[in-house]
Amino acid sequence: MRSVKEQHVMEEPALPPAQGEGEHVSLALANSSITLPGGHTVDLLVTPAQANRWLTARGLAPVDAGMLEMCTTQLRSLREQIRSLLASRTAGLPALPAAVAAVNDAMTRVPTAPLLHWDDEKGPYRATPHPTTAIVEHALAALAADAAELLTGPDADRLTACGSAPCNRYLLRHGRRHWCSTRCGDRARAARAYARRGRPGAE
Repeated sequence: MRSVKEQHVMEEPALPPAQGEGEHVSLALANSSITLPGGHTVDLLVTPAQANRWLTARGLAPVDAGMLEMCTTQLRSLREQIRSLLASRTAGLPALPAAVAAVNDAMTRVPTAPLLHWDDEKGPYRATPHPTTAIVEHALAALAADAAELLTGPDADRLTACGSAPCNRYLLRHGRRHWCSTRCGDRARAARAYARRGRPGAE
C-alpha cells in the first residue's frame, strides 16, 4: 500500500512551474489550484500537510510547522483573493474591494519592525517576534506583499492568464508566449488547427 505522501505525489499534475513563479511566490500560490482537461481540478493545498509542504518548499515555513486546518483555510482564502486581483489586472477591470482589503490585512497583521518590550530586570529592548510563533501570519504577509509588488511593479504588464482553456494558471509573458507550459501550448495549437479544419472551404 502506498504511503499518504506517495499518493499525494501521484495526484499532483506533472506540470512545470508557470513562467514567473520563480520570481513571484504569490503567482505560485495563485497557481496552486489547477484546472485540467476533462473537468479535473488538482488543489495542492487541500490538507494541512500539503499546505505545510508547499510553504516549506518556498522557504515560508519549517518542515515541522504543524499546520492546522484553520491555517490551511487562511492560505486558501488568500489564494482566492490574489487570484481575484490577478483576474482583474489581466482583464483590465476594477478590483473587488474585498480582495484589496484581504491583501492589505495580511500585510499589516504582522509587525515589520522590531517591537518595543520591557523586561522588569533588564529594562527596555526591541525584538522581532520569532516566526515560529506566528508562522502562518508571517507566510501570509510575505505572500500578500509579493502580490502587491507583482501588481504594481515592472512585471505587472507581463502578467497574463494562460491562453489554453480550461487551464486557469497565470504567468508572466516571455516574448509572445502566453501559455503556462508546453503542454498547454500544444493543446491550444491543436485546438486552433481543429477549428480551421472545421470551417467551410477548409481543406
